[in-house]
Amino acid sequence: MNAEPETLDRRALNRALLARQMLLERRAIPVMDAIEHLVGMQSQAPNPPYIGLWSRLKDFDFAEVGELMTSRRALRIVLMRGTLHLVSARDAVSLRPLTQAVLDGHLKSRAADLDGVDLDTITAEARKLLEDDPRSDKELRTLLAERFPDHDAALLGWAVRLQIPLVQVPPRGVWGASGVARHTTLDAWLDDDPSARRAMSLDDLVLRYLAAFGPASVRDVQHWSGLARLGEVVERLAPRLLAFRDENGRTLYDLPDAPRPDPGTPAPVRFVPDFDNLVLSHADRARIITEEHRARIFTINGIIRATYLVDGFVHGMWKVEKKRGEAVLRITPFAPVPTPERTALEEEGLRLLSAAHPGAKTHAIEFADA
Repeated sequence: MNAEPETLDRRALNRALLARQMLLERRAIPVMDAIEHLVGMQSQAPNPPYIGLWSRLKDFDFAEVGELMTSRRALRIVLMRGTLHLVSARDAVSLRPLTQAVLDGHLKSRAADLDGVDLDTITAEARKLLEDDPRSDKELRTLLAERFPDHDAALLGWAVRLQIPLVQVPPRGVWGASGVARHTTLDAWLDDDPSARRAMSLDDLVLRYLAAFGPASVRDVQHWSGLARLGEVVERLAPRLLAFRDENGRTLYDLPDAPRPDPGTPAPVRFVPDFDNLVLSHADRARIITEEHRARIFTINGIIRATYLVDGFVHGMWKVEKKRGEAVLRITPFAPVPTPERTALEEEGLRLLSAAHPGAKTHAIEFADA
């Protein structure tokens, strides 16, 4: 008889997740390796991936990501869940075909609005415009309105962005730089030969997810990717995986050689940036945040606030405010912070301010009341 799967409690899942996410201890690995291990970093705002990498890597240099982007080895593109991610160039070309189904679903949701629109012709024209020169959304809408005056330019621009893999080009996304978000096509940005692309299957996608976020259920991987009907993929992979159960009896799958530390393993305080996939990539997020606290960091307008971890779990929020040469890290606890952890947060926060805002004349940490 087959043995009953081992049950992993909340702390066991927490420590496994932190180990995969490089949040139990900082790793001395290249930035590109970290980005690829994490299967990209959500980047709806330009700066959060930098903070996320600083919290995960030893001796992280904020300038390195910008260098990867300007040299076109890393880029920002819409992928999992239809959201903007910072990924390696090679992952961009292999992940986008798999996640295109998510964007196709968005397009189908407005099929009635697009009835009578020759999307093939419009998309071909938009591709030429974007490859001639990177364009902002406003610039693209203006040009589409000139060429297709009988249609809603905003709707056309939205549909085009769903159909064409677009790169948000630098300086947007480079730490310390500014600029309007402009886009060109993935093919034009990489001058890529589609026949030479590295193929990735849904099997590969699930295995990479488990390496970064497991153990996990089918619903978890679907939530992270935005894709549906992945049960048959996991079933196909099952002979290569270990099966566990969570405290609610759900089946979880994992790579046999992936780290699953002892639940009592100490977890240091860590600052996690806005939009980090740590809090977004499971259908059941109890391994990292309570439902009560989740409601406080997820805003109605789609902002996912920055959080900090105490004993491995989300314990509160934080943000940096800069004015008159001072950089202040304001910490908002969800519960009182014991003195040792408060001291650790102050020390870690000052290190973060020194790394991210070295030009500030003073750095300070402030705690709000719990």
